[in-house]
Amino acid sequence: KHAPQPASATMSGKAGHPAYMDAQTQKAYMKQPTVFKNKKSLMRKGALAPRFVKNIGLGFRTPAEAKEGVYIDKKCPWAGNVSIRGKLLRGIVVSTKMNRTIVIRRDYLHYIKKYNRYEKRHKNVSAHVSPVFKLNEGDSVVVGQCRPLSKTVRFNVLQVVAEAGGAGKKFTKF
Repeated sequence: KHAPQPASATMSGKAGHPAYMDAQTQKAYMKQPTVFKNKKSLMRKGALAPRFVKNIGLGFRTPAEAKEGVYIDKKCPWAGNVSIRGKLLRGIVVSTKMNRTIVIRRDYLHYIKKYNRYEKRHKNVSAHVSPVFKLNEGDSVVVGQCRPLSKTVRFNVLQVVAEAGGAGKKFTKF
């Protein structure tokens, strides 16, 4: 079988950031489909390979990691084939256990007419996270709606609003 490579062999940029890790982590050759890498001018030593990056609009800046990074992610809103349209939601990261996918928790109040009061409710939403971001549980993020990326994922992380505040699974609206 294949022996795992040491971490030093896969590093190619800024210390430990996922956007700068080696793009070739799969058996298949990973490349951006819109970039031609065999141009004669690129064959010289020291020439930088071109990279496809786009502006997603909606007032969100393209991160520097997306422009300078070497990662390959076809579901990334900046370097992949995904457009952001529809709703923009804010939530708190509950789980980062999946590969390039997180679960965010959205708290809200539901009005009960009979008792003239509100009850606390929440929904969990799965969202794709590009290697541009390093997220931890408890971070507050903004996600944008996109086409279905898998059975449960319909959102993409666009911005990290606040670092972990230690909220966890508590209701944090009020």
